[in-house]
Amino acid sequence: MIDWGTAVQTGARLVRPGPQVSAEEAREVVRELRELSAVAQEHVREFTRMDVLPDPKPATVVDRPGWIKANVDGFRVVLEPLVDKLSERRPSAGPVGIAVDLVGSRVTGMQMGAILAYMASRVLGQYELFLPPDPSGQAPTGRLTLVAPNIVQTERELGVDTRDFRLWVCLHEETHRAQFTAVPWLRGYVQDQMTRFLLASDIGPTELLDRIKDAAEAVADAVRGGESTLIDAIQSPEQREILDRLTAVMTLVEGHGDFVMDAVGPGVVPTVAQIRSKFNGRRGGGSRLDKTIRRLLGIDIKMKQYAEGSRFVRRVHAEVGMEGFNQVWASPETLPTLDEIADPSVWIARVVKPALPGEVLSLEKPNGTEP
Repeated sequence: MIDWGTAVQTGARLVRPGPQVSAEEAREVVRELRELSAVAQEHVREFTRMDVLPDPKPATVVDRPGWIKANVDGFRVVLEPLVDKLSERRPSAGPVGIAVDLVGSRVTGMQMGAILAYMASRVLGQYELFLPPDPSGQAPTGRLTLVAPNIVQTERELGVDTRDFRLWVCLHEETHRAQFTAVPWLRGYVQDQMTRFLLASDIGPTELLDRIKDAAEAVADAVRGGESTLIDAIQSPEQREILDRLTAVMTLVEGHGDFVMDAVGPGVVPTVAQIRSKFNGRRGGGSRLDKTIRRLLGIDIKMKQYAEGSRFVRRVHAEVGMEGFNQVWASPETLPTLDEIADPSVWIARVVKPALPGEVLSLEKPNGTEP
């Protein structure tokens, strides 16, 4: 269903080149990013009070084609077992069907490569949750990756202090490492929801035509400046319910990362206020075509997640402190819903300060009638 080699080749061919740097400057950027990723670990662990073991290995620093290949490898880990399950549901179509599948897999690979090429010039870093299995069993389950050309290009465009900006980025990505290593169940929860979402995508010809029509309308709406996305257009009702849960948890982890990178304080990143102001201004920029693509791919929604998630974490932290907020990591049941992210007081009342039996009874008169 997906030609992974075609995805990598297409992405590497289409991705834009990075900023011009000398070989010496490139080595210095890589060296400093690795050093600052280790510095960020201690700051994140101390501020979040999460039980995170130090990672002796520095961040993996890649260029844009390297980021594309790493993401294709991650997609293979998640998607190939699901593709096998979906294929089992389909009756054999003979040699003609096999030929059609081969052509379709190349088309899908080209589509994936084109999307990754677009994203590869924008992503500053990420914590890669899904890596190819390590035969030795020694490698960690995730990897902190920084995209050096994009970090250099962004800091040049913003005109900010380079060391402060690089540490600021490392703080965000290191927070993600803390989340997925200190919370044992979180990675499995995200993968399970992704699996459920993808397995719920098996549709018949009639539904497929409806989805194609919806996708066309989404493209037209995005061009007009609306908020439609392709993923909204092609998902089923069951998938929408699953996607709400995935959106809630990703809004939480992204918002937590944004909160930590700013809240660690000017003692660590002296120019953090200036960086945040300039960075937020950059997020809304770009040409009309660029904005349309961002809307279609849901990138603008992801930017909204940063803001909404950060507001949730900031509000909860202000009211119940870090110990109270960290109850969010207790189990899947303590994760906030989308409604609770919009109104943090509801989550606080449900998880941190649930009503005591005496408080419930106090709403009733002695004879049991309502007041």
